[in-house]
Amino acid sequence: MEESAAMTLTALVLLAQLASSHGGTVPATSPTSAGGLSWIVPKEWTAVAGSSMRVATYRTPVTPGDKEGAELAIFYFGQGQGGGVDANVDRWFSQLTPETGSKKSSRSHMKVGDISVTICAAEGTYTGGMGMGAASTGPKKGYALEGAIAEGPRGSVFFKLTGPKKTVGKDKAAFDALVKSLKKSS
Repeated sequence: MEESAAMTLTALVLLAQLASSHGGTVPATSPTSAGGLSWIVPKEWTAVAGSSMRVATYRTPVTPGDKEGAELAIFYFGQGQGGGVDANVDRWFSQLTPETGSKKSSRSHMKVGDISVTICAAEGTYTGGMGMGAASTGPKKGYALEGAIAEGPRGSVFFKLTGPKKTVGKDKAAFDALVKSLKKSS
């Protein structure tokens, strides 16, 4: 009996080490929901540990030539919370300082079924992770942002994809597909 318990303990320790060495990641293959909306995350994106302010955080694969993949942060604060659409888009734009050759920041509006969605995009030097208690890693040149704010039945849901410009460009079609997958949920 003692040998069996020792083997079980050893197996649990090995599993814990394996899980911690992989950053607690799990495949992002199932729909997610918040604010009365649901969406489908691209299969090649990986769920990672987020923060208490986020519904979910996903990492995208690194594009050859970039040092890291992009990150999709999804936020939901509750009905009437999180600020207005324009204020959030302006704040996101302020997190990227334009660089020579950067595309001009843009915003547009679309409907996914009967869901109102504001879409935005920007490029430049990213200073985003420096506010609200986040640890600063310093400005990151050559970054891009793709954002979407979906107005759900129980409040807005915020989708913010940031990362190296080449990787975000590669991920844009997958991000657009995620946005187009939005549906009202119960």
